[in-house]
Amino acid sequence: MASLSLTRLQQVIDRYEEVEARMGATSDSKEIIALSKEHSELRPVVENARQLLAARRGLADAQALEAAGDAEMAELARMEIEEIRDALPDLEQAMQILLLPKDVDDKANIVLELRAGTGGDEAALFAGDLWRMYTRYAQIMGWKIEIVDASEGEAGGYKEIIANVSGDGVFGRMKWESGVHRVQRVPATETQGRIHTSAATVAVLPAPENIEIDVKAEDIRIDTMRSSGAGGQHVNTTDSAVRITHLPTGIMVTSSEKSQHVNREKAMDQLKIRLYERERAEKDAARSEARANQIGSGDRSQKVRTYNYPENRVTDHRIGLTLYSLDRIVAGDKLNDVVEALITEDQARKLAAMDAG
Repeated sequence: MASLSLTRLQQVIDRYEEVEARMGATSDSKEIIALSKEHSELRPVVENARQLLAARRGLADAQALEAAGDAEMAELARMEIEEIRDALPDLEQAMQILLLPKDVDDKANIVLELRAGTGGDEAALFAGDLWRMYTRYAQIMGWKIEIVDASEGEAGGYKEIIANVSGDGVFGRMKWESGVHRVQRVPATETQGRIHTSAATVAVLPAPENIEIDVKAEDIRIDTMRSSGAGGQHVNTTDSAVRITHLPTGIMVTSSEKSQHVNREKAMDQLKIRLYERERAEKDAARSEARANQIGSGDRSQKVRTYNYPENRVTDHRIGLTLYSLDRIVAGDKLNDVVEALITEDQARKLAAMDAG
């Protein structure tokens, strides 16, 4: 792995110090917010850069001492040289990772969509299992999760469930979940004990703050309808649910809260998120060559993971990862092990591409 140049490291430090100075000089609230965000993002990068530069200087000093000192000092210098040389590769790699191109949406909140696929009732039950897994994972990560719309399966679970998930770095971790998730197990209704295969699709859409999408009034149709609640006391008996159709693209969104006014706002937010995702997908398609170096496309049609209950096994097909801890993964407790493995593999591929380039 090639070492980062002094110029590149100094550029990062200079920018950080420039941001700090500007934060103390400006009184513009919007600029302060933007600078504070950049300062927070740069801090760990600069800390690592300064540590790396200190190690390099320490190595140079120790080498000079080894050459100029007496036998005893030379021996101490050699020990220090060996220690620094052992530490330098990790510092260099950590710095390379921190400077890798970032997905601009990694810190964004998300819209999470789960839909039952092939497999009938069992697929809906599996979608329910995935929903509980993500709910628990969100709790562990300190994220907030809010259901936007849901359609329950006849035997339980969900035919479809859509939720907003907000918190620190949600999209950066959850984007790896997009795709087809397959389950292999014996359904509760199976009398012969045969293993069935069912599937559910997961879509993770970035929902950054202040999405700049212009939606023209003449391009949308707004319909009101009766909400299809969960039954019993949850049934909405007024026509407060709102459906917005974006005529140029055919994108359709709904919101089913009790207030029609709130539903209009939420549905419009959902529409902007989907239009933003459409733009993002178009840009990604234009960069298809670059995407070849990434772990999958995040396309919801791509089979990403298999959950085999008889073997307590989860296999992520994108990186060939197999873990025999399905029970703890679907409980949300060990899902982060899978996410971390995907992030690490993505970083390794990007580093390899950087070295090759």
